[in-house]
Amino acid sequence: MRIATYNVEWFSYLFDKKGALYDDNGWSGRHDVTRARQTAALGTVFQALDADAVMVIEAPDAGHAQGNPAALANFAARFDLRAREVVMGFANHTKQGIALMFDPEVISARHDPQGKITGATGATGAPRFDMTLRIDLDVDATADRVVFSKPPLELAVQTQSGLRFRMIGAHLKSKAPHGARDEAHAMQIAIANRRKQLAQAIWLRARIDSHLADDTPLMLLGDLNDGPGLDAFEELFGRSSVEILLGDDAASRLYDPHAARALGQRLGAMPTTSRFWIQPEKRYLQALLDYIMVSPDMRARNPRWTIWHPLDDPDCWHNATLRDALVTASDHFPVTLDIDI
Repeated sequence: MRIATYNVEWFSYLFDKKGALYDDNGWSGRHDVTRARQTAALGTVFQALDADAVMVIEAPDAGHAQGNPAALANFAARFDLRAREVVMGFANHTKQGIALMFDPEVISARHDPQGKITGATGATGAPRFDMTLRIDLDVDATADRVVFSKPPLELAVQTQSGLRFRMIGAHLKSKAPHGARDEAHAMQIAIANRRKQLAQAIWLRARIDSHLADDTPLMLLGDLNDGPGLDAFEELFGRSSVEILLGDDAASRLYDPHAARALGQRLGAMPTTSRFWIQPEKRYLQALLDYIMVSPDMRARNPRWTIWHPLDDPDCWHNATLRDALVTASDHFPVTLDIDI
């Protein structure tokens, strides 16, 4: 079975209020890319992936008029994709939802959120992801309240062979210091926002631990927007969100080979899953942001990971149509997991 995660930059911009594709020469959310060009490029990429299931990050959000499962179902029909059924989780207000597209002849999947339903004061531990976590972020003996701007998507999945497992789709993000009065204030906001992101990672890891304690196979997929050596705050906080999510105990540690490689070195070449234009420097920055982490029992099922990087993967590079489509479709590249389930 092939499972993918793919952050599609501003996917919502490609659909009208009824979930129909524009597929015209209007501008997409991508710089200097029309909606028709991005749509065609995405069609090429999704067809090449030919995945049994795709965790779509920045999916058309269910909290907006154009954001509903019908939008992605229309996209799947337009390009005759096997992954034509769509399940989404909690709505949010960012136009960046999380959705799973899947082939109903291969798996079944349903939104199955776990955890306590809290009031405004929140709860400790691992409440439901659309609720509020109460946690002390700055060691001042006062509990802070943390929420997800994009609640993770929790799925109960079953294969046609009968294997039951959990999928969690996540998009963690530390907000930029908007509204800062000066450089010192910007640093203060940035540190506070990074604390919140690490708290979200702790919250998500607590849910992972509860599933692993029940011997439930699990996959965590998505854009974690953090990783070893990614920013200046890593030394301040000691570890990244990725390290928190992977876990410390060998018996319950999640695994992703790209994360393992990056954590195993501080210098030298690292795998990357995204490519961003840095305007002040007039250059591209590449980063490892997208992961498919698996539990130990899933790791025992012969998993093979691939980053569909148009410049690094030979198969993508030698296929000029696919290579150009990957560059046009998004600022992230898909990650796939081929696994015997």
